[in-house]
Amino acid sequence: MIEVDALDVHYGDFQALFGVSLSLARGRALALAGANGAGKTTLLRALMGAHLPSAGTVRYEGADVTALPPHDRVRRGIAMVPEGRRLFPSLTAEENIKVGAVRAASPDWPLARIYDFLPLAATVRDRRASALSGGERQAVAIARALASGPRLLLLDEISLGLAPGVVEQVYEVVRGLRESGATLLIVEQDLDRALGACDDVVCLLEGRVALTSETAAASREDVVAAYFGTEGPHS
Repeated sequence: MIEVDALDVHYGDFQALFGVSLSLARGRALALAGANGAGKTTLLRALMGAHLPSAGTVRYEGADVTALPPHDRVRRGIAMVPEGRRLFPSLTAEENIKVGAVRAASPDWPLARIYDFLPLAATVRDRRASALSGGERQAVAIARALASGPRLLLLDEISLGLAPGVVEQVYEVVRGLRESGATLLIVEQDLDRALGACDDVVCLLEGRVALTSETAAASREDVVAAYFGTEGPHS
């Protein structure tokens, strides 16, 4: 569904990604692992069109989308749940969700289905985002992304700052998305969660790909070795 080939990304004179390549097949889930500063969020922003690369290509469903702006990628079926949720604090939860449908409303994800899928979002639909807990904000952020009817969903640090019980609820949503046939790319610091929820894993180290594997073929020790740049069986 999406192919990244030799992607370089800069912030001014600072280079954040170096020749990153990966691919993700339709209906699969990929865990993107790596320490803080490894380039995970930068890569997601490049896939979403929020940060244009200085070299390399991004192909989505066979088409070159490297230079497309974010709203065009949303129309094509890519959506992102950003780190920190990024809700509009003065809007209600439901108003935030409807923002996701402005550019690409989908008959596959009407509000009724979204609320069935995310009951936590339904219970707070009339509350302002500024008054929501972390878990409630995450549910609303996922609902907002679903409102655009994505075929590829990018989820950045989906469990960050959440209580363990809420994290379990979030991963119930991830399992439901997988059962619905969604294609997922998940940035997650919790390696056990990431490896348990995904088919494939890519680990970044200082802006470079340190490991690419199916999760069934990579042990936790392999991923940890790639994460820290130490010797390991598949490093």
